[in-house]
Amino acid sequence: MDIFQAIIIGIIEGFTEFLPISSTGHMIVASGFLGIEESALIKAYEVIIQFAAILAVMLIYKEKITFKKVDLWMKLFVAFPPLAIVGFIFKDVIKTLFNVETVAWMFIIGGVIFLIVEYFYEEKKAHVTHVEKVNYKQALWVGIAQIFSLVPGTSRAGATIIGGLLTGLDRKTSMGFSFLLAIPVMAAVSGYDLLKHYQDFADANWGAFIIGFITAFVVAYITIKLFLVFIERFTFVAFGIYRIIFGIILLMVI
Repeated sequence: MDIFQAIIIGIIEGFTEFLPISSTGHMIVASGFLGIEESALIKAYEVIIQFAAILAVMLIYKEKITFKKVDLWMKLFVAFPPLAIVGFIFKDVIKTLFNVETVAWMFIIGGVIFLIVEYFYEEKKAHVTHVEKVNYKQALWVGIAQIFSLVPGTSRAGATIIGGLLTGLDRKTSMGFSFLLAIPVMAAVSGYDLLKHYQDFADANWGAFIIGFITAFVVAYITIKLFLVFIERFTFVAFGIYRIIFGIILLMVI
């Protein structure tokens, strides 16, 4: 992987990781377009840029990462096990789904679901408006919804945001809970991948890795900030439409 490829993949990771449009799906497509073959070294690089994305969300929500917020983190850890358990049991099956056709269909299906949920969403109805007010039952349902993100193209952020909306969270709270839930989830996934691929760092192009890390961090930080402002004024409809269009284009070109 050269520096140009590292920057492009870093931008994609930073921009898509926390939006409901699937970072994995975009990276599968981008890697194919750039001629980057899946390898142990690429997996090692993905670990690096995922840590950058985690760091960005931790910096933005630093006031939530304190001992005073133990109750909030207990709820986040309640939401974590469903994904971990199902992902571990079906990891071999999940690997077979990593192809562009699956990504395309899941983009379309996810987009339709977003449009349906937004159509029936009642803005004036009472909703949970702060992440600290999310209860354990809601947290668990968000965690169960997160299981669907194991299918490439679904989007972890998309699945958890939809889960939040369906359990009574408002849009901004659904986003906030999704962002915070990304910290233990991505830390666990990245940590596991690091243990599997640590030996591959010996052959890494560290110049490209460092530039990719910085790129992913900066883009993720800016994206989260802009997304929070965006959702105060708009809905998730635009993301639903984007997913459908992107999925259709992929089906046309594969």
